[in-house]
Order: sequence, then structure tokens, then C-alpha cells
Amino acid sequence: MRILIDMDEVMADAIARFIEWYERDFGIHYTEEQLHGTKLHYIIPEAHRAVVKQYPHQKGFFANLPLIANSQEIIRELNDKHEVYIASAAMEFKYSLGEKYDWLDEHFPFIHWKRRILCGDKSVLKGDVLIDDHDFNLSVFSGRAIMFTATHNVLDTRFERLNNWLEARKLFNIDTP
Repeated sequence: MRILIDMDEVMADAIARFIEWYERDFGIHYTEEQLHGTKLHYIIPEAHRAVVKQYPHQKGFFANLPLIANSQEIIRELNDKHEVYIASAAMEFKYSLGEKYDWLDEHFPFIHWKRRILCGDKSVLKGDVLIDDHDFNLSVFSGRAIMFTATHNVLDTRFERLNNWLEARKLFNIDTP
């Protein structure tokens, strides 16, 4: 089976970076619970939104993002049994391509460079399964679309859902070590 896996909010915790940088810049801390069903730039004061929307355009935003819990271990297990590709939109933000590539080298070296799809438009992807946190990517995928739970998508009920990486063991019949 060919499984395509998104990076941000599926493997790498970009929400944590938004929260971290917002606190750095404005001295206000938000929790992921406060983002339930939305994104940070929708709940902060309007005067701060332009700054926050520029975060992904800044050098270092995608570097050293925290791992989503259990992603490394479970994706390795999936990769041992299936054809796993990483499929991430990496073209919109100037520094994301290189930073995402380096991040994969550091945290997922077992994913060969030939199986890294750093693209702009995911509608061209072909595979059996796409695991992604955004409805706009899942809605144009012709295979099995699985929404990985993130704060901004918890209210979406249109797709099969994967709440965390431990659930993937059952979903893909991976034997527990």
C-alpha cells in the first residue's frame, strides 16, 4: 500500500511554534485547548494578525519543530510494511523547503529522499492513502483520505479520522512491538 503523509500538524508540531513565537513577540501565552476548532490568527487581537501570518515566511519557523507524539516510531513501522511517502506543501514559504528537508533528515532519515514529495499542490498526488490535517488536501485526493486531528480541524466530520499515531497501529494492522 502506498501511504502519503503530510508533515505540519501530522509529523511536526507547527502549532507549538506559532504559540511559542506569539508569546515571544507579544508576551501572551495561548494553549492548544484555546485553539479548539480554530487557528491562532483568528483568536488574537486584530492588531497582531499581520505579524502572526508572517511567521511561516520567516527563516527558522520550520526548523527544529517538535515531533508529533509517536510519529517517528509509528511511521518507521509503517515504512517497514508499506510504501511510505512524505508529502508536504513546501513551496509557499521561502525557507520551508530547505528547513523541512533538513528536519526530515534529522528525524526521519529512514525515509529515502526519493520518497519525499515537497510540493505546492497536493491535488497531483497519487496513492492509496493520504494522511493530512487539511480538508482542502483531503477533498482533492482520489484515494482513502484520513484527517489527522489538529486543533484547527477537530470540528470537521467529513473524513475518516486518525486522532494520534498510536491509533495508526490498529488502523493499518501494525503489530504492537
